[in-house]
Amino acid sequence: MSLGQQLAPHLPFLRRYGRALTGSQSQGDRYVRAALEAIVAAPDQFPREVDPRLGLYRTFQAIWTSANPDNASDGLEVQDAEAIARARLARMTPLSRQALLLTAMEGFTPEDAGYLIGVAPDEVEDLVAEALSEIEKQTRARVLIIEDEPIIAMDIETIVRDLGHDVTGVAITRDEAVALAMEDRPGLVLADIQLADDSSGIDAVKDILAEFQVPVIFITAFPERLLTGERPEPTFLITKPFQRSTVKAAISQALFFDEATLPAA
Repeated sequence: MSLGQQLAPHLPFLRRYGRALTGSQSQGDRYVRAALEAIVAAPDQFPREVDPRLGLYRTFQAIWTSANPDNASDGLEVQDAEAIARARLARMTPLSRQALLLTAMEGFTPEDAGYLIGVAPDEVEDLVAEALSEIEKQTRARVLIIEDEPIIAMDIETIVRDLGHDVTGVAITRDEAVALAMEDRPGLVLADIQLADDSSGIDAVKDILAEFQVPVIFITAFPERLLTGERPEPTFLITKPFQRSTVKAAISQALFFDEATLPAA
């Protein structure tokens, strides 16, 4: 099996990581593209001592670490989301944010995450705790939950409230979601894809975004279907079944890049 064939199944999830890390589909996909170009240009330098997924993320991390977001000459244009994030990064170590996403969202072990970001495994848990602590202090929002499964909705609502956020409502259909959003504008939307009346959470979100801008996290059992890199797609995705830590990481990261939650200087 060629290296390209080995890496292909992991690309959707690398796109998810890149988008969550940068807060932007286009920006995250640029870093993924740069990593792939580096692999094609020098395949002999690809880490062969580890499994292909780990090597792929290691290459991405090298690109991310070497890039300077303040220097437009690197070909990766700076987005508004990055300007917002830099204000928060003054209060937080970027390495801790990477550790959080790699473990909670991407499912790497502390050992693998340590390999990817260049720290000892026992440091990874401390970095994750630091990331959650710092982000949770800086981000507070009113959250709309679009989920038709009562148990899952209750679990998400508990996680949201435990993080210190308010819940504006729980909708189980597209029409109900739009109505709740118009009645009480949320600062964050958590949306399932398939809803109770066979309507679409994606369509509900499109209707909401047509009225006002709000960060959105989609929840789906098939994230790879929404992470092809070929069309406008969600920046933040949670895979079902999910871990509570994954939801916390996604919420924190989505709000991390949201201007509405940026504290006054």
